[in-house]
Amino acid sequence: MKNRAWLFLLPALLLVALSALIPIMTVVNYSIHNLVPGSIAEFYGLGNFTEVLQDEFFMGAISRQFLFTFQVLLLEIPLGLFIATLLPKMRSKGLTISFILLGIPLLIPWNVVGIVWRVFTRSDLGVATAVLNKLGYNYLVTERAIDAWMTVLIMDVWHWTPLVVLLCYAGLQTIPAPYYQAARIDGASRWATFFYVTLPRLRYVLIIAVLLRAIDSFNIYAEPYMITGGGPGSTTTFMNIYTSSQTIEAFDMGYGAAMSLIYLFIVVVMCYVLYTLMLQIGQGGKNK
Repeated sequence: MKNRAWLFLLPALLLVALSALIPIMTVVNYSIHNLVPGSIAEFYGLGNFTEVLQDEFFMGAISRQFLFTFQVLLLEIPLGLFIATLLPKMRSKGLTISFILLGIPLLIPWNVVGIVWRVFTRSDLGVATAVLNKLGYNYLVTERAIDAWMTVLIMDVWHWTPLVVLLCYAGLQTIPAPYYQAARIDGASRWATFFYVTLPRLRYVLIIAVLLRAIDSFNIYAEPYMITGGGPGSTTTFMNIYTSSQTIEAFDMGYGAAMSLIYLFIVVVMCYVLYTLMLQIGQGGKNK
């Protein structure tokens, strides 16, 4: 009976496989050719990959991307878990209102988020600019690197921390009450209960949250592009922005395809490393 159930999934799995396989094979084909506008495609082998790995701007984009992803995970995962622990455990009006407020940022499309924050940070009518200027700080998001970086980082925290909150809250609801009762009987403090009861039971939820946020942080494009255009200079030119500029604006399809495959390889390896590390940490905590 279970084997028959898989048969019903085969059409959907086949469709998904084809929709992913065809674009990837197309990108692989482009990556080994020299595709210059107005000329015939020429086989280039691994030449595009060699040029990408020697591209200082691409390596700089990789460094900025890893730094941004690290900061996103460092802020959003603990903050989301903390907020989730503060939410009411039982159904109430307060919980309903909290869910509505948390869901609003998640429902806003990426490009709209970029437009909204661009308006907030404008030098002439931006609310953020006006508040910071009154506090004595000369806020220049399009001219000062630290302002641009912090704006994009805070915007991402505001946009995606609610997702971590909802995931952690769902995980907290699955922890049986007797575990906490046993901890209280043993005289465990709140911190001990959190580290030895709550965290181990949230292991897989946190793994999902970390992987989702890591992958999505590598996919960031519309928000910094709308706010800063990748500037000032190359401060907020992340991997997605640089890859798109080389592929679409420069119209170097072969070079952009090679860059995209390297980009994909980096994301896959990063996710595997994060998953392995978190799984080992979780198992270590559980064994204790």
